[in-house]
Amino acid sequence: MRAIATRPSIDLMCRNIRALHNFDPPASQEEIDAAALQYVRKISGYNKPSQANAAAFEEAIAEVAAASARLLEQLVTAAPPKDREVEAAKRRVRSEQRFAA
Repeated sequence: MRAIATRPSIDLMCRNIRALHNFDPPASQEEIDAAALQYVRKISGYNKPSQANAAAFEEAIAEVAAASARLLEQLVTAAPPKDREVEAAKRRVRSEQRFAA
């Protein structure tokens, strides 16, 4: 019998994939598509697939983007919307602390 994997915490999320929920203005389709691309690259192990795998790769990106867009439309929160510039500044500080010499 196959073991059921537990869900990783958000802290373990790939650093290239950023949270897109609860921003003002909401995430654009380009941001959703970029996150889908990063996700498919990560799980497939391909940065650019071979010609034999290109159609499956592109289909997976489209499906992940569509599912992500539906999820973002359905999520609700009572928290105030996050500011993109503030969140980017927080990422820069974390990066500087991580890579400090």
